[in-house]
Amino acid sequence: MRITFIGGGNMASAIISGLCQQPGQQISVVELHEDKRASLQAEFGVTALAVLPDRFAADEVVLLAVKPQALQAVCQQLAPRLHGALVVSIAAGVRLEALSRWLGSSRIVRVMPNTPAMVGKGVSGLYAAADIGEADRRTAEGIMQAVGITSWLETEGGIDDITSVSGSGPAYVFYFIESMIEGACQVGFSEQEARALVLGTFEGAVELARQSPLPVATLRTNVMSKGGTTERAIARFEAEGVKAAIIAGALDCRARSVELGDLLSKDGE
Repeated sequence: MRITFIGGGNMASAIISGLCQQPGQQISVVELHEDKRASLQAEFGVTALAVLPDRFAADEVVLLAVKPQALQAVCQQLAPRLHGALVVSIAAGVRLEALSRWLGSSRIVRVMPNTPAMVGKGVSGLYAAADIGEADRRTAEGIMQAVGITSWLETEGGIDDITSVSGSGPAYVFYFIESMIEGACQVGFSEQEARALVLGTFEGAVELARQSPLPVATLRTNVMSKGGTTERAIARFEAEGVKAAIIAGALDCRARSVELGDLLSKDGE
């Protein structure tokens, strides 16, 4: 498969890293910054370009990995060069209708990845219009499965939904980890000890949740005993509205995703 990445930032690098572990991939990256081009070429052995190729073929994939604010200009440069190539966009916010208008093509798949793709543990939501063929869907899915698990979304609004769960979700988890590390330090552990203890606790809890047939709520109550230490901690979380705040925050995240989609999908001046 021939894939050209437009943009060589962190997420593009993560996907390239995953793809390079699969045989038969021909990967190019268009990246403006010379030092980044050199780094990508040295690390992954890809072809690093300073400018867009003159022409793509219908059996190629063009993966858009530039900042959303720059996407319209990039798409307008790409439009006369595509010649039917499949476009996969990981740019947040910019909707299919705008991408299709700017590119002059409807052969597009939108993807919402997340940062654990950098360690091969990503979660990516994918959406394509109904007229996108099964082969193109498999191609896009295969690219993202190189860095984790994938989920097809029934509507484009599902991109906003999954942003609030998986797209932004790692930040929620890091926030909780950060808080637990601070708490561990306050009871006397060093920063290094606290980090190891908290990360180990998260890893163990996630693996238990993955392997257990029990609901997560039951796993939580199994740790608690009447009048015990865990019950006291959870009682404080409930009194402070921690669960409600997390849910509200996720919904606020979704609302902001919709707002940004409205903004970023407009034509620039």
